[in-house]
Amino acid sequence: MLIIMQDEKCPKCGAQLGEVTETSTGKKLQRCSTGSWNSETRKSEGCDYVKWIQPEPEELDEKCPKCGANLVLQTTRFGKKMKKCSTGGWDKEARKATGCDYVEWLGGTTEALDGKCPICGEGLVLYTTSTGKKMEKCSTGGWDREAKKATGCTYVKWLNDNKGSDNFFDEPMPF
Repeated sequence: MLIIMQDEKCPKCGAQLGEVTETSTGKKLQRCSTGSWNSETRKSEGCDYVKWIQPEPEELDEKCPKCGANLVLQTTRFGKKMKKCSTGGWDKEARKATGCDYVEWLGGTTEALDGKCPICGEGLVLYTTSTGKKMEKCSTGGWDREAKKATGCTYVKWLNDNKGSDNFFDEPMPF
């Protein structure tokens, strides 16, 4: 449950904090009452203090494989999702983890599609990221985390839900 104190002050200028608002991506924030966001210039005007509101973790019907406590589904402030032990936490002052340290990062899902890759001729897949974005990509494509580069075929075509009946960007994005 999120409780917002009515008498909260801006740590930068001392003014009241404004009401909680939501971005177009669903993230919640509370801005200083003397500041505002100019969507034309894409910059803050006035006091630029912003307090990002962390969503409450969602209780899951799964047990922690390390300690047996309940697992929770939590979303980071950058939109990444993870299952973690409900007894785990973070001590800001000591800068270390407390309680059980079990964390399982959730990735995306992959579904086979009918069709062939226009670059290499292999099968296509529909990949949905953990944040819900979708792309059509070659089934041989991957990502090397250590080298930070694409592996296999680099064909990717992002789906765009905001373009009406044409759900694709105009051009595929080979890397």
